[in-house]
Amino acid sequence: MNTATLEHQLGYLFKDGCLLETALRHSSYVNENLNMGLQDNERLEFLGDAILNSIVSRLLMDHYPHLPEGELSRLRANLVNKTQLAKIARQLNLGTFLALGKGELQTLGRRKDSILADAFEAVVAAVYLDSGFDRAFDIVGRLFIPLLAPDMPEKHFDYKTRLQEQVQAMRQTSPEYVVVGETGPDHQKIFEVEVTVAGIRTKGTGSSKKAAEQEAAERALDMLDGPDNKENHH
Repeated sequence: MNTATLEHQLGYLFKDGCLLETALRHSSYVNENLNMGLQDNERLEFLGDAILNSIVSRLLMDHYPHLPEGELSRLRANLVNKTQLAKIARQLNLGTFLALGKGELQTLGRRKDSILADAFEAVVAAVYLDSGFDRAFDIVGRLFIPLLAPDMPEKHFDYKTRLQEQVQAMRQTSPEYVVVGETGPDHQKIFEVEVTVAGIRTKGTGSSKKAAEQEAAERALDMLDGPDNKENHH
C-alpha cells in the first residue's frame, strides 16, 4: 500500500508504517484474509476516539474561554461525530487508501460515513502511538481549527433562529411563544415559556424570557429531529 500521498496530506511521515496500514485496514478485509494474521483498525479507532475528544475539548476551551461546560460539550458533539469526521476523512481522500473486503467494496464502502470516520479516528491513534500526543494535537488542530469560527457558538445556540429556518423549510407557520409562568422575586425571576410549532408544544425555563424561549425552541428542534418526526417533516 502506497501511503505517501496520505502522509503528505496529513503533514506527517510515519516512523512505523505498519501503524498507518493497520489504521486503514477494515475488519471486512481481515475477515476475508484470515490466513494472513492481520489486525483490523478497531482497537486503534477506540483509542483515537478518546484522543480526538481530548484534543477537540482543549481546542474549544482555548477558542471559547467564556463558554460554560454544557455549551462546550454540545459544540464538541457537533464536531466529533461520524458526519463531521467523515467530511475531514474525505478532505484527506482517506477512502482511497482503505483496505476493504469485497462486500464493502461492492456496497461503496469507501464512501460510507461510518467507515471513513472510524478510519480517521484510527489514523489519529496511529500518529499518537508513533510520535506522541503533541504530534497528534498538531495534526488534529490543523484540521479542526478552521471549523471554529468566532461566531460558531452564537450560530450553534441560536435555537430560535434555527427553529424558524426549519419550519420555513417545512412550509409550516412560524413558532408562537407564550409566557405561561413566572416564579421567584423580581430580582431572581424564573420565566416559563411555551412554544407551539408544527403540531407540537414544548416548554422552556430561564432567568429571562429570551433564555426561556431559547430552551423551548431547542426542545422543539429536538422533537422535530426525532425519529418519530423525521418521516413526517423531511
